[in-house]
This record gives sequence, structure tokens and C-alpha cells, in this order.
Amino acid sequence: MERLLPSNTVLLVVDVQEKLAAAMPEAAMAELVKNAVILLETAEALGIGVVASEQYPKGLGATMTPIAAKLGAMGVRAMPKMAFDACSELTIARALADSGAKNVVVVGMEAHVCVFQTARELVKRGYATYVVADAVASRREENRRIGLSLCERAGAIVTVTETVAFDLLEHAGTGAFKAVSKLLR
Repeated sequence: MERLLPSNTVLLVVDVQEKLAAAMPEAAMAELVKNAVILLETAEALGIGVVASEQYPKGLGATMTPIAAKLGAMGVRAMPKMAFDACSELTIARALADSGAKNVVVVGMEAHVCVFQTARELVKRGYATYVVADAVASRREENRRIGLSLCERAGAIVTVTETVAFDLLEHAGTGAFKAVSKLLR
């Protein structure tokens, strides 16, 4: 396992949508949103590419406001998909390939469906895949745990927000470190 480098890493935000979020446990959604925003801020500070998906937006609504606002400020538009695996959507697969990334950091929902199927396909396509356990959710905690286990069994690395952020930052004392470390307190 190599260190995450900003130059070859992309952050993939999977289906963090309003109507789907309403079905999630409130505390789990608060943690997911908080940590996804931290990783988006980290990506912005370090110039890391971001790709976002929305599962059947006509039925499940748009990306949640806090995340959508951050994505918008970064010039990122969520791409619609119908397949559960985000890589099966050609525009998303192309955006990931065009990023030049070797590493994909995955956040979103649901852990046992779209996150798992996406992570499995990312690994199959040769990406080092990092699923951020404290930035994914499922309607039931048991499904989240099993989804994370399935991701790991498929070859993804299950990690947490702080590990990803500090690995990408590498050094203390930089402007990016100061900006991101404030978010992690």
C-alpha cells in the first residue's frame, strides 16, 4: 500500500442525495456529511480531482445541500446514473480515467449497495480504492458494516477521514495543513 498523493488521487462522492439521506439514521448522516465536507475541503486545498454521482436523481433527488454547495464552489457537477456501480456510467468512468488517478477515495451511500458495487468495480479496473468508513452510510448499521466488509473482501482499503486527510497532507506547517487540521478538531 502506497501513500496517497494529491497528484494521483481522486475523491468520488457516491449518491449523497436528499431523498435517500432521509431514510438514513440521523447521526450517521451527520457524520457522513461532516466527513465528506472535510475530504472535499482537503481535495480543494490540495488540488485533488473530485467526481460525484447521483443515483436516479428524478426519484432520489439532488445531492444534499451542504455537499452540493461545496461541489458547486469547486466547479463539480454530480453526474446522474442508473446502475448501482458508478463505474458502469460511461461519463463517470471517463471522468475517473481522465483524472489520471491511480487512487480513488470513496465516500457516500449506501455502503452495501452503490458504494460496495462501485468499490468492487474500481478494484477490478486497477484503482487502489479507499472506502472511508466514517463517510459512508446505509439505512441500517448492520448493512453499513457488511458493506464495508464486502468492500474490503473485494480488495478495497477501508479507512477513516483523518487517515486519508493526513496521508494526503503529508507535512504539518503548510497552508493546506492549517486549513484542514482546523476541520479535524
